[in-house]
This record gives sequence, structure tokens and C-alpha cells, in this order.
Amino acid sequence: MLAGDLPGDVHIRLLRGSDAERLGAAYRRNRDHLAPWEPVRTAEFVTTEGQRANIVGKLGMFAAGTGVPWILLAGDRAVGAITLSGIVRGPFRSANLGYWVDQDVTGQGVGSAAVAHVVEVASGPLDLHRIQAATLPHNAASQAVLRRAGFQEIGLAPEYLQIAGFWQDHLLFQRILN
Repeated sequence: MLAGDLPGDVHIRLLRGSDAERLGAAYRRNRDHLAPWEPVRTAEFVTTEGQRANIVGKLGMFAAGTGVPWILLAGDRAVGAITLSGIVRGPFRSANLGYWVDQDVTGQGVGSAAVAHVVEVASGPLDLHRIQAATLPHNAASQAVLRRAGFQEIGLAPEYLQIAGFWQDHLLFQRILN
């Protein structure tokens, strides 16, 4: 269940150490597309070595049970990523959701299908109660993806994350799973 097919020829599976080169290429290809929605990225981040270090961190989260990182692939080409992070067990049973989709596959239902896949895994094998996601107030496309997946807006968090070099407000969404 941790892997599956999405619209078109896109496939989702767990991130692997061997994905560093393809993920670095995807970040370089999408640098301008992602810049308004992400933290400022260093030149190192978009390299194979930078992605190798990023992947080591994400796989460490996975091994510790605090995160699950997936990659979106069209053939061998990375076209996005989606991650559950900050997984907390006990009475909270919650996680944060983050994702991005390649500019070449936006508007094709890939993001919506990836979020739906992660919701299914979170409510099934991961046995989570809740997923939270945050978007910039003007990111209507991401908000539409979340709403299609059954997320509800729960409030505004002032200066929530440093995005594009500035502390920016975010709309918070949640999906109650079980």
C-alpha cells in the first residue's frame, strides 16, 4: 500500500537513496516553479549530493517512525514528492503533510491522487487519527487539492513558515481520519 499508480503514467512509491540524481534534476527543472511556495533553497540543495543528504534525513525519519517520504515518478523521471512528517503517536496520532508536483504535470490530477493515496495509507497501515497541511493564503491550487481530499480549513497561522525568504501566514487544514 505504500506504492501505487496515479493519473497518466505517474507512479508513487517510497523514496530510496538511489533517487538522489532524479530528485536533484526535478528540483533544478522546477526551481522557478517552486520558488514562491518553498523555503529559499541553496545551490547545494538542488544537486545530486544535496538530495542525497536530504534523502538520508528523510529515510532517517522513516526508520524512526516519525515520517514517510514518497516520490512521484513518470517512468524514471521524478515529477514530485509527498511526505508525512512529524508523526506523533499516543493520544495525538497526527502528522503533517507536504507535497509538490512538477510543473509539467500540474492540473492533471496527480497532486490530488497523491494526497488521496497518502490519506489512505495514513488511515490504514499508519493508523493515524489526523493529518494537518498548511498553504499560503494565495495558493488556491493546493487548497483545492486538499479540499478534494476531504481536508477542512481550520484557521490562519500568522508568520507560520519562512517561505521565499519571508515569514508568511498560512491557512491550516486538517483531515480527521478515524
